[in-house]
This record gives sequence, C-alpha cells and structure tokens, in this order.
Amino acid sequence: MPALNDLALAVEEREPGQFFWTLLEAHHGGEASETLDYRVCRRAARPQASYSSALAMGVAELKKINAAAGSAGND
Repeated sequence: MPALNDLALAVEEREPGQFFWTLLEAHHGGEASETLDYRVCRRAARPQASYSSALAMGVAELKKINAAAGSAGND
C-alpha cells in the first residue's frame, strides 16, 4: 500500500457533467532524478454529477486508505 504522501488526487470531466476522481501514486526516479512519475492507483467506477462531489468521493477514498494503513500499523 502506498504512503499517503506519495498519492495525488485528480478529478477529470470525461464527458459534460461526468466527473471522475483518480488516485495517482508517485514513483520516484533514481537517486539523481528530480522527477516523479505518477501511475493510476485507484479510480472511480462511476461518474459524479459535479467536480466537488467527485473530489469529495476521492477524499473519502484517501481516508479509507489512511484508516487501513492505521489499523495495519496496530497489528
């Protein structure tokens, strides 16, 4: 599971009025590299009617990841 600080949340409108959230995971280049490559980690299965709704759903997914990481650390 990626660390939360290695994740980015993006929202895109693929069709008018259809907004999807996507969680991206950062992949660091070599030691000398100053770039980050992002790869899709998770994405919405269904569209939301607004940008803000899709953003809220993406944040909820981040919270799930955070909760899972917190409970895994307590084992």
